[in-house]
Amino acid sequence: QVQLAESGGGLVQAGGSLTLSCTASRGTLMYTVFGWYRQAPGNQRELVAQVLKGGTTNYAASAKGRFTVSRDDAKNTVSLQMKDLKPEDTAVYYCKLASGRLNYWGQGTQVTVSS
Repeated sequence: QVQLAESGGGLVQAGGSLTLSCTASRGTLMYTVFGWYRQAPGNQRELVAQVLKGGTTNYAASAKGRFTVSRDDAKNTVSLQMKDLKPEDTAVYYCKLASGRLNYWGQGTQVTVSS
């Protein structure tokens, strides 16, 4: 079992920046996927950005050019730098660590962007 702990959420004005961090309780090196999802009220959970084992990154179209995801397996962390935040980025952001049948989720951190 792996526990994931997110931090860095909060309230920010539109156009502002936030950096989210997620730390795993065990080594992440062998996991294929380490990344971020989000869920806004009334919506399904959706991919924001992720880093695959080997370094390939995937971004949602809404995140490209504004968000940067990075993974550090030596520290068992994944981070999400978010710039030019918009009200539609408001959601609970979840960290995910996965490989094959193994899927671990953090408890989420709230990001609220005011207009």
